[in-house]
Amino acid sequence: MRIGTRSSTMALAQTRGIAAQLRAARADLNAEIVRFAPRGDRDQVSKLVRHGGKGGAFVGEIRDALRDSSLDAAMHSLKDMPGDEETPGLVIAAYLKREPFEDALVLHEDHRTVDFLRAKAAGLKIGTNSVRRAAYLRRLYPQAEIIHYRGAADTRIKKLDEHVMQKLPDGGEVGPADALVMAKCGLERVGFAGRIVHEFSSDEMLCAVGQGIVAVECRRDDWKTREQLALIDDTDARCAAWAERELLWVLNGHCNAPIAGLAEISGDRLTLRAAVMSEGGGEIMEYRGEGDADRPRELGRTAGFDLLGRGAGKIIETSRL
Repeated sequence: MRIGTRSSTMALAQTRGIAAQLRAARADLNAEIVRFAPRGDRDQVSKLVRHGGKGGAFVGEIRDALRDSSLDAAMHSLKDMPGDEETPGLVIAAYLKREPFEDALVLHEDHRTVDFLRAKAAGLKIGTNSVRRAAYLRRLYPQAEIIHYRGAADTRIKKLDEHVMQKLPDGGEVGPADALVMAKCGLERVGFAGRIVHEFSSDEMLCAVGQGIVAVECRRDDWKTREQLALIDDTDARCAAWAERELLWVLNGHCNAPIAGLAEISGDRLTLRAAVMSEGGGEIMEYRGEGDADRPRELGRTAGFDLLGRGAGKIIETSRL
C-alpha cells in the first residue's frame, strides 16, 4: 500500500503510525510511505486562501496522486481537510483513534511560565496561523498582539526560540513571537510535549473540527484498499468526525472561518459543542446539544442550522472577505 503524506516531521510521524497499525492488523501488508511537499508547506508566507484554502494548500496535490493511482491511500490531519467541498471519486476509509484535541501554549524558552504571559500580556506577541485560535486569544489576552505565524510544528518552535521575524504576505515582517498556540497532539508527535506550559480547556478555547483525528483517504472504487483500511478504523473517532464534519458542511465552513466543534461519546449518547466567532473575538455564538451516537450527522446538522438561525452565516461570510 502506497500511502501519501506531507513531508513535515509531524505528518511523517502520523503516517508511520498508520503503517504500524496496518502491519499489526495484517502482517503480510507492506506499507510504503510516499512524501509530498504541497504548496502550503513550500510557501510559508502567504495566507492559505492564496492556494485555494486548506484543500489546495495541503491536500490537493496528494489527492491528485490518489486519483491517477500513483497512490493507494493518503494521510491527512482531519482538521486540514476542507468541510465546504466535495471530493469526487475519493472516500475517507479510516479514522484513527482520536489523540488529545486540546490547544496548548508554548512560550519562548526564556519565559517558561504562564504567569509571565499574564503579567506581561501588554505588548506580548502570540503567534498562530489559525483564525479560530486568534479569535479566542483576543478574548483571553486582549492586551496581547496576535501575529500571523506559519510553519511546521518543530520549525515554528525553532523560530520562536531564535527570535526569528515572520514574513507577511504583503512583504512586511512581524515578530518575533513571545509565545505560540499549537495543537497538543502535534507537539507530542514531534517531541515537544515538554514545552507546553498551559493546556487550554474547551471552555477557554474550543478545538477545531477534527482536531486530533488522523484520516486515511483512498479511491472510492478501490475496494481492496478500503477493506485493508477498515482494519484500523476507530468507530468512536468516525462517529465524532461525522458529527463535526456535518456541522462544518452545513455552515459552509471555509479555511478562513473561525469555527470550532467537538463531539464526544459517552455510552450510546453523543454530545456536540460548537462555536462560530468573529475574527476579532468580540462576537461568539455557541451551541451545545446531545443526540444518539448512532446518528452523528443528524446532530451535526441540528447544530449547524441552529447557529445559522442565529446569524452565524453573516459572521462566516464576513471572515471570507
